[in-house]
Amino acid sequence: MPVFTRFSESSQPGDGVSEAEEEQAGGQREGEREATAASGPGSAPSRTLLGHRLTRLRAWRTRYPRTARALRLAASALAAALVLGALLLPNTLPALKAVSFVRIPVEAVLGAVVVLALPRRPRLAAAVLYGLGLTVLTTVNLLDMGFNEYLGRGFNAALDWDLLPDAQAYVEDTFGGGVATAAAVGAVVLVLLVAAVMVAASVRLAGVLARHRVRASQGALAAGVVWVTCSALGLTLFGGPIASERGAGALRVHAQRTVESLRDEAAFAEQSKADTFGDTPPGELLPDLRGKDVIFTFIESYGRSAIEDPVMAPGVDRTLDTSTAALKKAGFAARSGWLTSATYGGSSWLGHSTTMSGLWIDNQRRYRTVSAGDHLTLTKAFQKTGAWDTVGVMPGVQKGWPEQKWYGLDQLYDAFDLGYKGPKFSWSTMPDQYALEAFQRRVHGKQRDKPLMSFVILTSSHQPWAPIPKTVGWDELGDGSVFDAIQKGGNKASDVITDTTKSREEYGKSIQYSVTSLTQWLERYGTDDTVLVFLGDHQPIARVSGNHASRDVPVSIVAKDPKVLDKVADWHWTEGLRPERDAPVWRMNSFRDRFLKAFGSTPHPSKG
Repeated sequence: MPVFTRFSESSQPGDGVSEAEEEQAGGQREGEREATAASGPGSAPSRTLLGHRLTRLRAWRTRYPRTARALRLAASALAAALVLGALLLPNTLPALKAVSFVRIPVEAVLGAVVVLALPRRPRLAAAVLYGLGLTVLTTVNLLDMGFNEYLGRGFNAALDWDLLPDAQAYVEDTFGGGVATAAAVGAVVLVLLVAAVMVAASVRLAGVLARHRVRASQGALAAGVVWVTCSALGLTLFGGPIASERGAGALRVHAQRTVESLRDEAAFAEQSKADTFGDTPPGELLPDLRGKDVIFTFIESYGRSAIEDPVMAPGVDRTLDTSTAALKKAGFAARSGWLTSATYGGSSWLGHSTTMSGLWIDNQRRYRTVSAGDHLTLTKAFQKTGAWDTVGVMPGVQKGWPEQKWYGLDQLYDAFDLGYKGPKFSWSTMPDQYALEAFQRRVHGKQRDKPLMSFVILTSSHQPWAPIPKTVGWDELGDGSVFDAIQKGGNKASDVITDTTKSREEYGKSIQYSVTSLTQWLERYGTDDTVLVFLGDHQPIARVSGNHASRDVPVSIVAKDPKVLDKVADWHWTEGLRPERDAPVWRMNSFRDRFLKAFGSTPHPSKG
């Protein structure tokens, strides 16, 4: 006779049976009930098959009681570890240490109390919901880790889903379509696997607590008392509070972040309608730059760390100083300062739009709101005057780009319009040197009736910084095929992106390459009427720039005509291309208005 038939439902320890026998019997009864409930009425074949399997399982347990008990204990211990681990899991990689899990989570205590108070069916439902809650918590913590590692901020459930397609596109461009597909499928499978594991662990622990209700109640009470005491006294261990509410706190933060983001979206929509220069007549915009060829250039991931970090700075600073000297020899002078970017580690278009619009655009919803409206961008101000032809050169754009109208660009040259026949360099579709030479051939070097305003986005310093192009002779560029051997001989992206030290070193080299390409282009093709404004869009990812790096990026104005730099003398920027540490720091969204005013524009506010 199977051992479980010797006990009644009300058997308790001390009724003449061992604790091991009671646990075995309770587990068998619980499993039979839940299996029968799951099969439902009218499913006799399923119940028969399940009955055969349970009979075989009971026979195995009877034959090997010690092994069965050891397995049950191990499974219960693993379930407890998974639940506690999910409740205490940090949301940043630096905090992912063993000591972070030496805490008492209040969510575990409360979960035990709820389970002990419920009858069987509601208990099972509560355990499933608890497991799904742990799945959500684990998922947002893992997303936080990724976002903090790359973008220097946590995941925003209201805003960041829009970035996932861009992330997949980045992986596809960097590592290939197969890897991107595998990564997407793997992410979905991981979430489903976490859900299955967490629900199974929660259901198992609920069953264990129910089978040992008396001792479990005593344990929950003791844990609750300890938690309250530690919380009231503020007791800590290994630098953190013993009484933890990490899980509830994380979900609360995400909920608050979501609500605040939705409110912010509505407020920003109204804010973007007001514009200091919205009603300025064309004749009163940028009068002091008339006749000049003005070029606004963004260098990808060109951040303060490139100039000040001990690993990257020596090479980058040397390049900036050498380029300053070369430009001076060619008749150019430069002034440089700092701007605090609206983004960090990625989402370059947020930095571009913030600089050009004068609005703080730090998320995708804001970007979509403002780019769908008619708020005046700095580039569009040139178009509005009618005194300039306006053009965009964007080798990173590989699909339709409706923002062209908002930026006020008469013509756009994307990745497919520059005649490049050479290899891609990871995400970057072409080397900066080639993009600039193509800009010269197709646009800047041509005769025209009006001066030119150009908006140029350079991409060679985009992560993963492997392989990196090398500067070649400008007369050797041709259709870009000259870069074939350089691309093949460069580092593999997979070797660099997984190595922090290597990433920092190669990032520094990529900035040197981009700065050198741009300044050599200016030496070669710049005229007395050329005005170049170049800056970074954001700092590189946190793994490269550091966990507590600022959001500052360098910005420089270069010109031959001394009257141009005289207009910005009161900005007190540093002479040359390398801004001093104590040079002025402005928020990036202040640049548009400062630039317009410096060059003679008259404010005529629009109120929307």
